[in-house]
Amino acid sequence: MAPREPDWQTYRSFLAVMTEGSLSAAARKLALTQPTLGRHIDQLEAALQLPLFTRSQSGLIPTQGARELLPHAQAMASAAAALVRASSAAEAEERGTVRLTASVMIGGEVLPSILTEFREQHSGITIELVLSDLTQDLLRRDADIAVRMVRPKQEALVAKKIGRIALGLFAHRRYLARHGTPKSIADVAQHSVIGFDRETAALRALRLTGLSFTRDMFALRCDADLAQLAALRAGYGLGVCQLGIARRDPDLVPVLPAAFKFELDMWLVMHKDLRNTRRMRLLFDYLVQELTAYVATSRAR
Repeated sequence: MAPREPDWQTYRSFLAVMTEGSLSAAARKLALTQPTLGRHIDQLEAALQLPLFTRSQSGLIPTQGARELLPHAQAMASAAAALVRASSAAEAEERGTVRLTASVMIGGEVLPSILTEFREQHSGITIELVLSDLTQDLLRRDADIAVRMVRPKQEALVAKKIGRIALGLFAHRRYLARHGTPKSIADVAQHSVIGFDRETAALRALRLTGLSFTRDMFALRCDADLAQLAALRAGYGLGVCQLGIARRDPDLVPVLPAAFKFELDMWLVMHKDLRNTRRMRLLFDYLVQELTAYVATSRAR
């Protein structure tokens, strides 16, 4: 007799174990008992005829087969979540859930006020906001709509270019009062500079400004954009900030605005299959309008 095809619950339990690292932690996450979750793993191994974990004193160790199965289980989880979001709109056209992803900076500093106004106009639509500087896979339905800083290449996506966001060098008034204002790009190296811990695309873009940024010149190294912004507002030193964000805070002063500036593209993206779903279209069109206005403020002189 052919082995029984595994059901979604066994894959869900497998994914939880891979994510959490143990049966007990996975059971807590899924609100299952540990024996039940263990049976799910045993059932999946039997159905696939593939060992997924080896047991050791330190816990479960995934096999090579488990690691190869993981991205497929993640895709199933994303598809299941997309199915729930699609079915959640059954009662009315303007009800349901939209999963929106954006960078940590855009999601933390720019989108909250925009989404607040959208909520006032469309109270039946629930937003799931995913903040990540990694590119979420819209084809796999990790999200419905994405705000991106790079142009998408997949043909199955609808992409709208919002514009180019200007970034510059800023410092808090308190820092400049204590340490003075740099008069040239060369002077920047004599100041406390807030920068990155690891090599990033943003760091490579910064080098195009003419200043040879290296990790060694940063007095604070952090790859979390919101933490960099918090340090800038605290007066730690000089740091890069979007003009649209910096102009909201009168205590953030532009430094060498003529010599130091660069731009990043902003795109709004969603899957073609979603463009006729009303709640998706409502949020997409609203974001185009409001993010276009934000970009305009970040470039205004």
